[in-house]
Amino acid sequence: MLEAVRLGQETLQDIVKMQEKLTQAVNIAKRPFTPAPVDEELRSKVVEFVLPRFEATVNNPNKTARSAALSLVQQELVESLGAAYPDRLKEIIAFYEKELKAYVRGNILDKGIRPDGRDLKTIRPITCEVGLLPRTHGSALFTRGQTQVLSVVTLGSPGDEQVLDGLGASESKRFMHHYNFPPFSTGESKPLRGPGRREIGHGALAERAVAAVIPPSEDFPYTIRAVSDVLSSNGSTSMGSVCGTTLALMDAGVPISAPVAGVAMGLITGEGERNGKWAVLSDIQGIEDALGDMDFKVAGTADGVTALQMDIKVKGITYEIMARALEQAHEGRMFIMEKMLDTIDAPREELSGYAPRIQTIKINPDKIGAVIGPGGKMIRKIQEESGAKIDIEDDGSVNISASSGEAMQLAMDAVRALTEEVEVGRIYTGTVRRLVDFGAFVEILPGKEGLVRTSQLADYQVMRPEDVVSVGDEITVMVIEVDPQGRVNLSRRAALSGELPSQAELDSERGPGRGRGGPGRPGGFGPGREREGAMPNRGPGGYSDRGGYGGRERSGQGGYNDRSGRPGGGGYGGDRRSDSGNFGQRRPMGPGGPSGPSGPNRGPRREGGFGQRPPERRGW
Repeated sequence: MLEAVRLGQETLQDIVKMQEKLTQAVNIAKRPFTPAPVDEELRSKVVEFVLPRFEATVNNPNKTARSAALSLVQQELVESLGAAYPDRLKEIIAFYEKELKAYVRGNILDKGIRPDGRDLKTIRPITCEVGLLPRTHGSALFTRGQTQVLSVVTLGSPGDEQVLDGLGASESKRFMHHYNFPPFSTGESKPLRGPGRREIGHGALAERAVAAVIPPSEDFPYTIRAVSDVLSSNGSTSMGSVCGTTLALMDAGVPISAPVAGVAMGLITGEGERNGKWAVLSDIQGIEDALGDMDFKVAGTADGVTALQMDIKVKGITYEIMARALEQAHEGRMFIMEKMLDTIDAPREELSGYAPRIQTIKINPDKIGAVIGPGGKMIRKIQEESGAKIDIEDDGSVNISASSGEAMQLAMDAVRALTEEVEVGRIYTGTVRRLVDFGAFVEILPGKEGLVRTSQLADYQVMRPEDVVSVGDEITVMVIEVDPQGRVNLSRRAALSGELPSQAELDSERGPGRGRGGPGRPGGFGPGREREGAMPNRGPGGYSDRGGYGGRERSGQGGYNDRSGRPGGGGYGGDRRSDSGNFGQRRPMGPGGPSGPSGPNRGPRREGGFGQRPPERRGW
C-alpha cells in the first residue's frame, strides 16, 4: 500500500510542474497578506486563566463530561474577562481554542498521554452483538468506546438492484450501504433531514471497504442492502460502520470471502520548540480528530487493504509517517477483528427465516418471451398466483425468490411448464381439452396439446373417446411421438404399461397408406402429387396433398382442428370425400356444394341433421 501511495505521489510531480509553468506564464503576483496583530497581553491573561483548569477537565475519558467541563471553563473565561474587554469577546474565544489545541497536542508529544488516558496504540474497549433484532435478516451492534453503530442487512431479489442513472450505459449495483448520522448521536437536538455530503461520503467509504468481500451473484444471487445508524459518536463512525456491517452480513448468512475491520489513525506534529516531533495515534476520538493534523482511515481484511481515505490538515507528511500509520493501522485492525470474530467467527449456515429464498433455473433464451407473455401478462400471473418474485436475465437465467417453499415450487413449476420441451417417452399429467371422433386432445403443458387416439385411451378396446374421458378430466399420458411438424401424439395406454408402442403399431394407427414413405393412396405419407418444397425422403408427394395429416393443398386444409373440411380447417383428415382416404371425419351437412346434393361426393343424410356415418363405420 505504501508503494502504491509512493507511485501516485511521484507520478503527480509532472502535473505539479505543468501547473507551475502555467502560473509563471500567467505572471500574476499573489496578493500580499498581513496577519492581524496579536494582543500578547490579552493572550497571556487567557492562558493564565485556562491552563490550570485544563489540567482538571481535558483528561477525561468520558466525552460528555469532558465537553460539559470545557464549556464551563469557556463560560467562566468570558464572564471573567468580558467585563474588562466587552468588545473583544471574539478574540478571547479564539485564544481559548488555540490554547486548548496546544495543551492537548503538547501532552501527546511530550508525555505520550491522550485526553482519555490511552497511549498512542491502544484501541478503546470493544463490544459486539449480533442477531439483536429478531425480525431483520441480519443485524449487529458494534461499540468501540463511546462510538456505537447499529447495522442492519436486508436481502432482496435480483430485481431489487439499484439502477444508476447516467449518460453512459445503464448500470446497477447489488450491494448498497447507507449511513445515517442522526443529531442525537452527538447530543444535539435539531431536525432530521436528508443525508448531507458527510453522510454520503462516510456511507460510500464503508460500502467500498465491504464490497470487496461480497460474493458474486453466481454464488449468491441476492441484492444486499446494509444500513448503519450511528447511535453514539466519538470518533470514526465510518469505520464503526464497516465493522458493524461485516458482523450483520455474517449474521444474515451472506458468504463473504473474509471479515473486514476498519480503524481511524491520527497525527500530531510539533510546532515551534517541538518542531520535528510527531506522533501517530490509533483509533482517534473526536477531540483528537478536531485538534489533530490527520484523519487517516484504513479498512481491510487480514490479507490486505480494501479502502483508504485521508484528511490532511498540514502541508505534507513524510513516507516515514505514512509507513508508521499503515503499520499501526494493521495492528489496530487485527485487534478489532479478533473481537469481532469472538462474537461470530463465520457467516451463518442458514439464512434468516424471514429472508427470501432464491433459486435459479436456466431456460432457453428463445423461451424468455413465453415466460414474460404479451405485455408481461404471463409473468405477472405467475407472481400473483404463487406469491413469488421472478427476475429474468438475458442469458436465460430465471431467478425465483419466495419466502416459502410452496410458493417457490409453484413458481418453478409454472416456469418449467412454459419452457419445457416435450420429450418422447416422458409421462405428463394433462387436461382433456376437447374430444373428436378419433381421440382426445390433452393439454400436457400450458399452450401445448397432444392427441391421444381412441385406441390409446385405455388398455382395453374403446369404441368412443367419450366412453373413457370427458372434457376437463386430468389423465396421465406418455409422449409416444413428435412428428416432423411438431405435433405430439400421446398414449394413456403406454403410460399405464410404461412401454412405448412399436413403430409398426404407430404406423398401423395411421391406417393403410399412411406409412412413412411406403406406397399408399393419395393423401397418405406415400407417393402423391408432386408438391413444391416437399420434404426429402418422403416420396414425390411429401407428407400429403389431400387429407391425412396435411389436408388439401389448394384449400389449406388439414391440421388438428376442424371437423368440417372447410378451407383452413380439417382435423387429421380434412375433407371427407370418398377418395380422400381420411379417417374419422363427419360428412358435410346439408345439400349443395360443388358436387350438388346428389353428387358422387355426397352420401345419404338425415333430413335437416348430421350426415349418417359412412358404410364402413356403421355398426360401431
